[in-house]
Amino acid sequence: MPSLNFSLPHWLYWVGLIVFPAVAMVMSRRARRQTRRYSLPLAYMILVTGGILGLHRFYLKNVWGLLFLPVFFAILIANGQGQDARTTVSELANKVRIAERTVAREEPRIEEARADLEALRASVAEAEQGSVAARLAERRLERAQRTIDGGEERLAEARAVTEAQAEALSAARGDRLFWADVSKVAFWLLLAGVALDALLLPILVRRANAALTDDPVSEAERRLRDAEAAESRKADHEYAENWIDRLSLFCGEFAAYWAVIAVFAYYYEVIARYVFNSPTNWVHESMYLMFGMQYLIAGAYAMLTETHVRVDIFYAPLSRRRKAWVDLLTSVFFFIFAGTLLVTSWTFAMDALAVPTGNALVSEWARGQIGLAEVWSGWGLNQWSDPNIRWGEISFNEWEVPLWPMKWVMVLGGLLLVLQGISKFAKDIRAIMAGDPPDRGPRGAAAEMRETA
Repeated sequence: MPSLNFSLPHWLYWVGLIVFPAVAMVMSRRARRQTRRYSLPLAYMILVTGGILGLHRFYLKNVWGLLFLPVFFAILIANGQGQDARTTVSELANKVRIAERTVAREEPRIEEARADLEALRASVAEAEQGSVAARLAERRLERAQRTIDGGEERLAEARAVTEAQAEALSAARGDRLFWADVSKVAFWLLLAGVALDALLLPILVRRANAALTDDPVSEAERRLRDAEAAESRKADHEYAENWIDRLSLFCGEFAAYWAVIAVFAYYYEVIARYVFNSPTNWVHESMYLMFGMQYLIAGAYAMLTETHVRVDIFYAPLSRRRKAWVDLLTSVFFFIFAGTLLVTSWTFAMDALAVPTGNALVSEWARGQIGLAEVWSGWGLNQWSDPNIRWGEISFNEWEVPLWPMKWVMVLGGLLLVLQGISKFAKDIRAIMAGDPPDRGPRGAAAEMRETA
């Protein structure tokens, strides 16, 4: 089975986090078609990303996509069995290797002890009985005899292990080669099917479009639109009252599309790990960094749209003016948190720009320990030539992705939260000044409805 050695370039990771949401936001604002049509570019995208699963066929409502699934499952089963066989081969080979080392170690020892045996016996015979020399000679003779007896015993055990495991090792290696061949054949079958469908896809799309009914909206789509219309929650744009609100909405929508990137990244990880036996060293780290940045950027959006998780048993029944008073009182704790986040993230970001062990001008300036004039006066060529100063913090794992952009996203998230807090503070002040609207009751509401009609 071929292996995948692809490692995502750092520049492509950061560019993708910017370009993909921008393109997705532009596409989401396009006018929707009134009639349902299958898209050839979308079908090719599904073919490239999920063709080995037959997803392009399922997209076109073509049942021939079911033929891809057994072959794909055959690859998964073959890889699983091959992994078990590889583990068995490793264990048996280790046992054989230990036995061979035992044989190689004991044979010279036994030969050397046997060679000295006659001389030791002669020394015992020549020594005076009961003397110290006789006792020493007897001990040396006994030690040599024990070496021979113990070595022959270990040698016999090692040779027995080698003979017993040799057949099992050969069988395990045969199983590993068999399952490797099965996975290769299944993989090439899938590639052949994907290549054939790449040629047939324009015809398949035309046939799928021709089979569509003239009904502009399907029953499922109609139900979905009715459910969306019946939803009582305000639309996002209805929350925007100033430029800060619009900025929070934009950043929240921008970061929301990163979840789509995660789908593609983890899909690649699963395929690389279980189909090609090539787990990546970058998917997990790239995604948890991305989700951390998404959490920070979307905080202001969640605050604006009131989607933070909270228990509002006492807050919900209050009038708008009383809610504003409560929000003003509790905003003290919010600004303490948001301000601390902004200040500490600013320090982290400046530290991440220059990671020094001998000079810390940037870090000391960010902490307020020195002034800007002292920074400029201490600047020199050594800032770029000193090997003790590394510009740009990176991660400690094998991928070594730059972390300083993520630290600056922390600053952006803290700044957005502070700005949104200021916007909320101003809205609460206006709500208190305006007061609560009069309660018209059911008759007044009915009269207003008649006037509107």
